[in-house]
Parts: sequence; structure tokens; C-alpha cells
Amino acid sequence: MKLIEVKDIRDNIGEEVRIKGWVKNYRKGSSKLRFVIFRDGSGIVQAVAFKPEMGEDKFEKVKQITIESSLEIIGIPTKHPKKEDVYEFQLTDLNIINIADEYPIGKKEHGVDFLLSNRHLWLRSPSQNAALKIRHTVYHAISEYLNENGFYRFDSPILTPNASEGTTTLFEVPYFDIGPAFLSQSGQLYLEAGIMSLGKVYDFGPVFRAEKSKTRKHLTEFWMMDAEAAFVEHEENMDIQEELIRFVIRKVIERNKKELELLKRDVEQLKKADAHFIRMTHREVIKMLKDKGIDIDYHDDFGAAEEEMITEDFDVPVFVEKWPKEIKSFYMKRDKEDPDLVLGADLIAPEGFGEIIGGSQREDDHEILLNRIKREGYDLKDYQWFLDLRKYGSVPHSGFGIGLERLIQWISGIKHIREVIPFPRMINRINP
Repeated sequence: MKLIEVKDIRDNIGEEVRIKGWVKNYRKGSSKLRFVIFRDGSGIVQAVAFKPEMGEDKFEKVKQITIESSLEIIGIPTKHPKKEDVYEFQLTDLNIINIADEYPIGKKEHGVDFLLSNRHLWLRSPSQNAALKIRHTVYHAISEYLNENGFYRFDSPILTPNASEGTTTLFEVPYFDIGPAFLSQSGQLYLEAGIMSLGKVYDFGPVFRAEKSKTRKHLTEFWMMDAEAAFVEHEENMDIQEELIRFVIRKVIERNKKELELLKRDVEQLKKADAHFIRMTHREVIKMLKDKGIDIDYHDDFGAAEEEMITEDFDVPVFVEKWPKEIKSFYMKRDKEDPDLVLGADLIAPEGFGEIIGGSQREDDHEILLNRIKREGYDLKDYQWFLDLRKYGSVPHSGFGIGLERLIQWISGIKHIREVIPFPRMINRINP
């Protein structure tokens, strides 16, 4: 007898098969009838147990099951008698693998703290299942785009001797007799070495930031995709980012229709974002915000409220480019037309979801970068290898970083970042 997954039921109508999974819910139809809502990793199906067809002994096994019990169900897939494109499973037998204790997460409302403390169980809920499936698609769509466009996977280290932008938001760890090391907050500096060998590279993995932030957009451990490309300058850098994000949008709409529907995501609004992105300079954005009555200066960064206002009149993400050098990183290339500005760009998602990408053209001149590192007060010996990249065949190059969870938040419509990563790490939580 063939073992299948729930997703394959439509291809096995009328054929007796086996499926392994868990009891999501069940209800009593009558003394002779039970409905078991059954799930595996691929989907959910209603299994119908009818005593006259199963026989008394087999039907007794059905009566033993509890929510989240693990089973192997045996039966025949059929089309639903009333609903189009919906399928049922007519039980002929079942094998009990484990009878679950009383499940702590019920139909009643639970507080966030309770759900996070039971995150290992909350992951089984339909909404969390949907979020993680969208996460899977987003992760692979990013990789797919980069792999198809000449980028090589280049794994940068998680333990680093220095920071890419200072140590104020880094986790410090002891490293044998050498002294302190840090958990990486970005693979960018190492990727810049990679492009001198491979041309275009990216990494994709966990990064760590010790920011004491409690917003719905912050985690202390999250996933970042950093990409770097040789011979790519500022405008082309934004072109690549736009193409990539639009590619991801299309893949999620194509592959996660059911999950988006379950999460009540406005797919039509998401489709509108698959159009040419808006590009505005930092100065233009400041003026726009001033015109809207916001008290902000031309050398200020943006908070969540400002980011929301930036996109409130647009259906597509907005690139904010050419920032004042004082509020951006030392490694960003200056604008030839205005040396007080850097050729950096942040991509702000619409619908109030905020920044999802930060990128820039990198400074490729050795002497300029050397002087900046000195001005920042960084230890030159920590950055000597990084400066070497400007001494031996330096070229114009650019890169960007995508916060995976923030991108998933926007695409899925989920408001809080804690629900788009399997086990969120926040300043007040490290369990389970």
C-alpha cells in the first residue's frame, strides 16, 4: 500500500493509501461517525470514519485519539461531495503511533507570552505553518535569483575579530587565549574579499545585533542575505535589488497562494508592488516629510513613523538614496557631485513595513578609506586585510543586505517579526 502526503491526495482518488501525520482536531458526527482533521507537513485533510464501513474494532481506535496524537491513517481519497477542488479521506483503518496528552494550546485566546513560551508547540498552528512556508519560499527565491544571475554562494564567518561598523551593538565572546571575538552582524567585509576572486558573491545566514530594541521589527538573532558585486556602481546596485525583490514577490504569489489566503494577505496590493520602484534622494524625502508637517532636519535618520509616511502615497517600495555622510558608514563611496553625500540607498517597503534593504557603492580608494578608518578611531591592524583589497587590483564595487525576516513580514503581511522566524531571540527572551 502506497505511502503518500496530504498534498498528493488529488492524484490518488479511489486508491487505498497511507498517510502519516498528526490530529489537528476532531469532532463527533453521530455515534457511528467521526471527523478527524488530519495534517502532515504538506497540508490538511478531513478524514471520515464511519463505523459500519470500518468495523467496530477499528472504529474503537478512532475514538481513542486526542488532539496532536500521531497516526498512520489508511483509507481512500475522495472528492468532497459539495465543495469544488476539496478532497476528503475515507478511513478504512489507522495505526496509533502516540496518543498525545491534553494539548496546552486550545481554541481559546492565549497571550503572546504564553504562546512564545510554548513556541515549540505554537509552530504547529495554521498561521505559523503558513508563515514558515512563505519563509521557505522567500529564502529559496532570493538564492534562485542570485544563482541565476552570476552570484556565487560565499560563506562568511560568524565569529569575527572586529566589527563592520563598530562594536556598540555586537555580542562579545571569549576566544581561547586570543582575546575577545564577536558574533557577526554582517558578512559584508568578507564578501568584498570574495568578489576579487569570484566577481559576484553572496552569503546567507544568521547575524547578531545587541540592540536593546523592543519594536515589532527587531530581533537579536536574525537572518541576513548580503551580496557584493565587482564593477557594479550605485545605480546598477539599485537595479539588482529591485529585480530581486520583484522576483521574490512573484515566486511567493505563485507558490504560496493558500498560505497568503490563510494569513488574509491582500494579494492584489502585493501584486501592485511588482512595478518600477520609486527613487528619491534623502534630501527630497526630508522635504516631503517637512511638507507633511514632520519636524525633521536634513541630517536626520528615519524612525518607524517617518518610514511609514515615506511610502504612504505609493504602492511600491521606495529607494531613499544619497544620504548625508555623517549618518552612514565609513566604507560608503562619496557622491562625486556632492562629497557631503554617500552613494547609499535604503529600500523602504510600503504598507508601514519599513526598511528591508540597506546598500551602497563601496569606497574603492585605499588612501580615502585609510583616512576614514583613522578618523573613526578603529584599530588599523583589525582592518589591514580590508585595506589590502584596495591595494591589489581595486575596482568599483557595490553591495546590499536584505533582512530576511523583515522582507517576510512585508510579503506575508504579518505585523510582528517574532512570527516569521522559528524561534525568535529578543532582548527579553531566549527560551525555548
